[in-house]
Amino acid sequence: MAQITSVTSEALQAAIRSLLPSQQGFGEDLQASNVIVPVIDLTATAEGSALPTYLQSALGLSDITAFAVSNATTTLVNTTGFYNVYGTYYYANSGSGTFDINFSLTDGTTTKKIWMFNSTLSANVTNEAGLYNFTVFLRAGDSLTATTNKTFAQLNGSTRPVADINGNLINPTGFTPT
Repeated sequence: MAQITSVTSEALQAAIRSLLPSQQGFGEDLQASNVIVPVIDLTATAEGSALPTYLQSALGLSDITAFAVSNATTTLVNTTGFYNVYGTYYYANSGSGTFDINFSLTDGTTTKKIWMFNSTLSANVTNEAGLYNFTVFLRAGDSLTATTNKTFAQLNGSTRPVADINGNLINPTGFTPT
C-alpha cells in the first residue's frame, strides 16, 4: 500500500521554485511516496540526438578540418556555431628569445587569447609537447585563430563543428539515427 509523506526540505523546495517558476506560489509542501515510479529519459531523442554527447562529437573523415601552424597566424574557423578544437602543441629548444603559442577569438576589432603557452628560452629549457581540447562558440563575424611566433613552435590539430549557432547538435556525417 502506497504511503504519502510530506517533504519539508527547504533545499528541495528552493530547487523546485528555481526549476519550475510557475509553481512558486503554489503553497503546497512537496510529497513523497514509497511507490517506485520508473522514469524514462527521452531528452536526447526529443532534442533530435539519439547519440550520447561523446559519440555525437566523434571525429569523422568528412567532419574535421586539420591544421598545422608554425611561425604564423592562421584563421581556423570563421563560420558561426560551436566547434571542438583538438590537437597537440610542440616546441623545440633551438634558439633563444621568447616564443608564443596561442589560440585567439576575434571579431575583427577585439582579440582575446583563449589558450596560450609561452616561455623565454634558455639553456635550461628543453623540448616540450602537450595536448589541448576545448570548445568555442563563434557568432557572426567572429573567428578562431592559431598563432606561433617561431618555426620551432607548432600547433597541430583539427576542428569539428558540434552544433550550429542555435545549439542544434551536428551528428557525424553519414550517421543516421534509427
